Amino acid sequence: MDTTIQAMLDRYSVTPETRAFLEAGHQKMFIDGQFVDASDNATLSIEDPSNGKHLITVPSATCQDVDRAVAAANQAFCNASWADLKPMERQALLLKLADTMEEHAQTLAELESIDAGKAIGGCMEVDVGGSIELIRYMAGWTSKIEGATRNLSLPGDTIAYTLKEPVGVVGAIVPWNWPLNMSLWKIVAPLVTGCTIVLKPAEQTPMSMLYLMRIWQQGGLPKGVINIVTGTGAVAGNHLVSHPDIQKVSFTGSTPTGKKVGQAAMQNLSHVTLELGGKSAMVAFEDACVDDIVNAAHQSIFFNSGQVCSAGSRLYVQRSVYPTVLEALSTSLESVVIGDPLDPNTTQGPQISQQQLDRIREYIEVGKQEGARLVCGGDSPARPGYYVNPTIFADTTNDMRIVQEEIFGPVLVVQPFDTEEEALALANDNIYGLAASVFTRDVSRVHRVMRKLQAGTVFVNTHDAVDVAMPFGGYKQSGIGKDLGPEQLDHYLETKSVVIQL
Repeated sequence: MDTTIQAMLDRYSVTPETRAFLEAGHQKMFIDGQFVDASDNATLSIEDPSNGKHLITVPSATCQDVDRAVAAANQAFCNASWADLKPMERQALLLKLADTMEEHAQTLAELESIDAGKAIGGCMEVDVGGSIELIRYMAGWTSKIEGATRNLSLPGDTIAYTLKEPVGVVGAIVPWNWPLNMSLWKIVAPLVTGCTIVLKPAEQTPMSMLYLMRIWQQGGLPKGVINIVTGTGAVAGNHLVSHPDIQKVSFTGSTPTGKKVGQAAMQNLSHVTLELGGKSAMVAFEDACVDDIVNAAHQSIFFNSGQVCSAGSRLYVQRSVYPTVLEALSTSLESVVIGDPLDPNTTQGPQISQQQLDRIREYIEVGKQEGARLVCGGDSPARPGYYVNPTIFADTTNDMRIVQEEIFGPVLVVQPFDTEEEALALANDNIYGLAASVFTRDVSRVHRVMRKLQAGTVFVNTHDAVDVAMPFGGYKQSGIGKDLGPEQLDHYLETKSVVIQL
C-alpha cells in the first residue's frame, strides 16, 4: 500500500474492515454468489482522488464475464429460492440486508469517502444513511404490488383482472458521483418486484459495492440475485446494455452516453429508464428569504464538490435583491472547508479525477472569455489531489456556454431578471429539465411558476430536498422514467391481462 494512503488510514483511525479491504490490494467482482477475477485476469487500477495515489486493483470484466453474470441472474430469476419467495419473505430479507448495512455503516462510508473523494460527514448521512432508508421504505412495497379487476362487455359471463409480474433480469449502470447510493437506487426496486440484477459500477468507484456484496452474502442474499461486474463502459457496459437476455436497462449518467444506452437497449426492445444530465435553475424573487437561497446553493451546487446531476447550477435573481444575494453567497463560501475526505471537518472534497478537474478548469476559462464576472473562486487550493475552489460567476447571459452546459463541479452562474415572465423564459431556456426551484413567500406565485417550469421536480424555498418516497427523474434531455417512490416499481413490472369465461 502507498505510504500516503497508509498515513491517511492511521491519521483518521479507520475501521479494521476498511484497512483490511485496502491492504488486500486487490478485490474481486461478484458473480453467481462468488468473488471472481476477469476471465483474462485483466485489472483496473483504482485511485484516491484526494492525492492521485493508487488504492487497489479490481477485475476488468470481459464480454464473457458479463455473459456469465447475466446467465447467473437468469437462473436465479427462475430458481424457487428467489422466485417463490412470498412478498413478506422478500420484505424480511430486504430489512435484514438494511440491518446488515447499518452494522457496517462506518466502513461503507469510509470506503466511499476514500474512493469517490466524498466528505465523510455528508457521506455517512446521505450516501449510507439514505441508502439504508431507501431499502426500509421500499421493503414495505413488496406486499402492495397489485393488479385490478375489470368489467368487460364480452358475451356471456366473464371475470377479468390484471396481474403485475417482474420483468426479469435488469442490467444497471451507475455513475461515479454517487457510487453506493445510485447502486441502491438501481437494485432495491428490482428486488422488491422479484427481478434479478447485473450491475456495473463506474470504473473509478467500485469499492463500496464490492464490500456491500461481501456483507450481504453473509446476510443471506440468494445466489445470483445480484451480480456486480467491474470494468470499462466500452467493454462491460456496452455488452451489458445490448445483451439479448437483459429485459430491463437502468442507466444513470451523462445525456450523450444515455442516448447510446437507449439505442442499444432498443435493439432488443428491452425496457429502459435513463436518468441523465441537468442544468437546474433556481429562481429567486425579491420577497425570498436570502438564507433559503444560500442554504439551497450549499446543499446542491456546493455539495459533493458540485458533482450532483440535479444541482441548482443556474441562479436567476430578481434585480432589486441581486446585489444582496450575490454578496451573501460569496460571504457564505468562507465557511467551506476543503480538505481530506476522511477529515470530519471537511465539507468539500476533491473532484473525482484529473480529467474532471481539467474539464471544470476549462469551463472556468470559457466563462471568463465569454465576459462573465468572476465573483470568487476560479482556482485550486495549494494541495495535492483534484481540488477546485467553489466558484461563482455573475452577470451571465443565457447564450453563454457556462449557463447552457453541465459543468458538473462547484460552479454557480448568477444573473438578474425583472419580471416573472422573464424568469420563466430564462429558466426553461435549456435542453435539460431535471429539477428547478422557486424562492418566494407568495403562495400564488409558487403555484403559477411551479406549473410552468419544465422540470421533473420543483422545489420551493429549498433545492435538492430528495426523499425516497418521491419519484426522481427529468423532462426533456434529462431522461426517461423515474427512480424512487412507488412510481419506480412500474418500470420493473409487466402487466398481464387475464380473461376467464365462466
